[in-house]
Amino acid sequence: MEVNIEADGNHITNNSHNVKSWPYLCTVCDKLFTRKDSLTVHTRIHSGQKPFQCTECDKWFARKEGLNVHKKTHDGGKPFKRRMCDKKLACNRSIHSEYCESQRHMNILTEKHKCTECGKCFRSKGELAQHRRIHTGEKPFECSVCSKRFRQSHHLIRHRRIHTGEKPYKCATCNRAFSTHSTLDSHMTIHTGVKPFECSVCSKRFRQSEHLIRHRRIHTGEKPYKCATCDKAFSSDSSLHHHTRVHTGEKPFKCRVCGKAFTCSGSRRLHMRVHTGEKPYKCPTCDRAFSQHASLDRHMTIHTGEKPFKCGVCGKAFRHSGTLCTHMRVHTGEKPYKCSLCEKRFSDFSTFQQHKAYIHSNRRPYRCPYCGKLYKTKDKLKRHVRCHTGEMLYSCHHCTEDFGRLCQLKAHLLKSHNDGTWFTCDICQKKFISSYQLKIHALRHEGLKPYVCSECPKCFYTANALKCHQPVHSDFRQFCCGACGKTFKQKTYVATHFKKCSKKLGFDFKSLCDKLGYCSA
Repeated sequence: MEVNIEADGNHITNNSHNVKSWPYLCTVCDKLFTRKDSLTVHTRIHSGQKPFQCTECDKWFARKEGLNVHKKTHDGGKPFKRRMCDKKLACNRSIHSEYCESQRHMNILTEKHKCTECGKCFRSKGELAQHRRIHTGEKPFECSVCSKRFRQSHHLIRHRRIHTGEKPYKCATCNRAFSTHSTLDSHMTIHTGVKPFECSVCSKRFRQSEHLIRHRRIHTGEKPYKCATCDKAFSSDSSLHHHTRVHTGEKPFKCRVCGKAFTCSGSRRLHMRVHTGEKPYKCPTCDRAFSQHASLDRHMTIHTGEKPFKCGVCGKAFRHSGTLCTHMRVHTGEKPYKCSLCEKRFSDFSTFQQHKAYIHSNRRPYRCPYCGKLYKTKDKLKRHVRCHTGEMLYSCHHCTEDFGRLCQLKAHLLKSHNDGTWFTCDICQKKFISSYQLKIHALRHEGLKPYVCSECPKCFYTANALKCHQPVHSDFRQFCCGACGKTFKQKTYVATHFKKCSKKLGFDFKSLCDKLGYCSA
């Protein structure tokens, strides 16, 4: 529902209901008024208009009376007294509110405005009307952008700021802005350092009571919020709310720079630091900066050497609970992440994501700044760039040999210095440098070739072998000899040809391989 409030007052309908005592009608909520100025003030509830500004703190108000009362908080004027303790107050309404509260506690509050559903009493007809919407489910206020509905107008006004990006509440200390006053109040405790709420179990302190309540559930294991779709349980309603978007696919928070959408505003805020380069969390030991506080916490364990998370099966300790959780799957054999394209399962999410990007996707977003070659993963690009820079990151502590890749160093240590652990085949006793090589070798004993070419009946032991084979069925020749320019469909053919070609042309084969990035072995 879009509310357009014009300055000329065209939304005001005079005597349209033929009710002489209530001639002014609000066209948004059908509320009636006896005076035109009362209707004008009322319409500001729907429009969010606040024409009266405090000159001291830039706070805005919908009514002049509200501004006048607020000004007394700056000048210290408190002309009214509480009835019960004589404490002075800035507003007479505070006395009235206190009186109503005391009446309610003594159970003598008038039952004039009483809810027929739950028996709860209210001070006014308007409060009762708002309360009734809880029982009826009525949500008369609709967002004109996303059609989300709300029970109260101020909830809609607050929600609109998600779309407009408006953040009217600014921190006077760090100039950070917020969309609600309560969020600003919570933020201010960061600067004051006040943490009045303490956990009785572990003595951890919190700035807000709801944070303590949520923290207690770590000790109790309580997860009162359940997903109606998948029965997954959560310790907080906000976590459940974010989780439901996994099922609905809703991503209401869009990045204004690249258009990427997120399920929650916090994820979008962290993502924005990719564009701004902001890294507000600095390590006091090595000055390394991070975009997230959690990343800094994880990094700090490198300096402290602390590994508080211990495996109950093998005793191995870890710095992070997530790493322990992933490690436990080694013992349980659990592989919760399943590829929908090849049915392969994975024990951790990052390996699953890498599998999808590397095996099933043709997208190559990482470009070499030296030769323009494209790669699917950042790690592949890093390894390739070392061909151009000649960077050797890994050094042998037994001799002076340097290596560009960790696997090369491990192979050298095993072969030259017998330093490390060989992986031995139980059937033929053949030794391998890595567990992956042993796993592929074991398939040969079993006679299994799980990767089948879609163009011909040929089968392969690994996905990479199938990938190398597939260009045979196309006319595309993506590999070129750096010496004579001849093109080939497969990389292995280039290596064989290049060895012969370099000898014919009188080149030193090994040095030329190193220069062009080929393997001379």
